[in-house]
Amino acid sequence: MVLLRAPGVYRPQEDTHLLCDAMLAAPVPARGRVLDIGTGTGALALRAARAGAAEVVALDVSRRALATAWVNARLRRLPVRTRRGDAGEVADRPPLGRFDLVLANPPYVPWPGEGRRCLRWDAGPDGRAVLDPLCVGMPELLAPHGFLLLVQSTLCGVDRTEDRLRGSGLKTSVVARRHLPFGSVLRGRRAYLERAGLIEPGQREEELVVIRADRTKPSA
Repeated sequence: MVLLRAPGVYRPQEDTHLLCDAMLAAPVPARGRVLDIGTGTGALALRAARAGAAEVVALDVSRRALATAWVNARLRRLPVRTRRGDAGEVADRPPLGRFDLVLANPPYVPWPGEGRRCLRWDAGPDGRAVLDPLCVGMPELLAPHGFLLLVQSTLCGVDRTEDRLRGSGLKTSVVARRHLPFGSVLRGRRAYLERAGLIEPGQREEELVVIRADRTKPSA
């Protein structure tokens, strides 16, 4: 799918493609409501709408990303509406309602705090500044029997994510994996990642995973 992309908007990459594959394999609940957290160009939101979702909400903290997603959806006449919000605080913001499927590609790259933070991928010293609050707030977003599909790197702790989701009352499993060489951002941070114990000395690749978390009990 060829998408318009404004400067500074996150370009669909391997994590986007892995999450999209997991979404289509799940599959998207027929006539369901879908929330796409960190939508960027709207790539996942558009695929969810094409796959049969009745309504898709595309969420991003960037106004430029939301404008991009809106244009891409309008060009294809798909039922996608945009909403501004921070991924880590989404459950605390004005009600979005509950969703049959939540897609999340949040920032998860460990950031040593040196220089300007990039909101598209930087997520604190251990990469969990957005993941942790998102996991805690997830039950507020899921409809009865709804589920989350979340993509992240193993560098920032898959077990920690699953533990927090389970602690929120959700049932979890890893449904997709993909190994790939470090991109330019991680290559530039290899020294920091080694000092922080987040990678082994000489490590030059990461593993991406998609975690599924299901609500197994009716919401209150």
